[in-house]
Amino acid sequence: MATANPLRQILDIRRDEWPQALGMFAYFFLVITTFWILKPLKKGIFIGHYDELGFDLGGWHMNAAQAELLAKVLNMLVALVAVAVFSWLARALQRQGLTLAFSAFFVAAFVVYAAALQNPGPTTVWTFYLFGDLYSTLMVATFFAFLNDSVNPASAKRLYGLIGLGGVSGGWFGTEALRLYIKDLSTSQWMWVCLVVAILIAGLALVVGRRFDGQAVDTPAAATPAPAEEPASGNPALEGARLVFRSPYLLSVVAIVGLYEMVSTIMDFQFSSTISHYLSGDEIGVQFANVFAFTNRFAFIVQLLLTSFVMKRFGVGIALLFLPVAALAGSAAFLAAPVLLVGSALNTADNGFSYSINQSAKEALYVPTSREEKYKAKAFIDMFVQRFAKALAVGLSLLITMFFTGFESLRWLSLVTVVILILWIIAARYAGRVFAEREAQSTPA
Repeated sequence: MATANPLRQILDIRRDEWPQALGMFAYFFLVITTFWILKPLKKGIFIGHYDELGFDLGGWHMNAAQAELLAKVLNMLVALVAVAVFSWLARALQRQGLTLAFSAFFVAAFVVYAAALQNPGPTTVWTFYLFGDLYSTLMVATFFAFLNDSVNPASAKRLYGLIGLGGVSGGWFGTEALRLYIKDLSTSQWMWVCLVVAILIAGLALVVGRRFDGQAVDTPAAATPAPAEEPASGNPALEGARLVFRSPYLLSVVAIVGLYEMVSTIMDFQFSSTISHYLSGDEIGVQFANVFAFTNRFAFIVQLLLTSFVMKRFGVGIALLFLPVAALAGSAAFLAAPVLLVGSALNTADNGFSYSINQSAKEALYVPTSREEKYKAKAFIDMFVQRFAKALAVGLSLLITMFFTGFESLRWLSLVTVVILILWIIAARYAGRVFAEREAQSTPA
């Protein structure tokens, strides 16, 4: 038997698949580049605005990190509106059509913030924070709805490694570009950069969408045992919810997404609190930039070397376990030693796997579902469920900080994450098993 080609073990893509794969790689690259430009900017502006004076809510004086947790709760309300708008537009628009609609919205928004951020007040600070989250909520969901509607389970396992690499590369490029030029460009000028990228995304989606429209997705009906499609009427925000609650498989995806958001929010709070505790002044921004840059480099390596190999060789179910196991190790380490290095490593344990192998595996779970589920159920999960779970974690974090005011007490949050992670692993194993069954049904005998 001939020795297997190592490169083919990493990227097993057929010749006729390369144009679409590279097009979606570039599309995802541009979306995540913008996300990683917006994320540090919105976080820096928000934390910087409330770092010295704090934020007063009634009689409760919050520090900057606690005020940010409140902003994350408000993101849930924004996400609920986003679900309704996304589901309503998905009745008439799909694939590139949704991308063009949302790209036009964000182009207009970037123009508005380019002016507003020249002298930001509290209203601009809060709305810009929510806007940054709205961008990732809509554009990432739109991208994966487009992608999942264009492939079958077998091709997903081959293509998602390379396409996901586009997102990881975009994260790396976005953080590095911001780190290198953040002192040369004002926040308002960065908005113009994001505007240009949004126009490129729209053009690229239009080109790639036309190629996909010319070919059918080879997925037998048996691979998508979905319930009857909902009529295009009623409350659009509830259409996805109805589909989700009728499917045990989609409920397992809800568990994976929701439990991840709870764990991630708690770990991010521990990460931010650790940086604030051990560092001060400009050292805080430098540490955030260095940790984000290292995390994106790590995610790039994981996506390049592990994602496609693990998904093809061991299956989507095994790929889904990498992130919760890494988070479990990180939480145990922080519980034992809440020092600067370990607290910073929480970000890498989370985002290093979340933006690479876990995202590719999680998104592949939607491939063997109906078109209604790909758009409406996925929108409900990725927008509302995700933000609702984050809000629960925020409330838990704030509750604990009310009773345990010292930094040392934050280590005990890791006990909560350990319990959540065990439930997450159970859900991931179930979802992986069902995906394998549906993949087998979609494979010709």
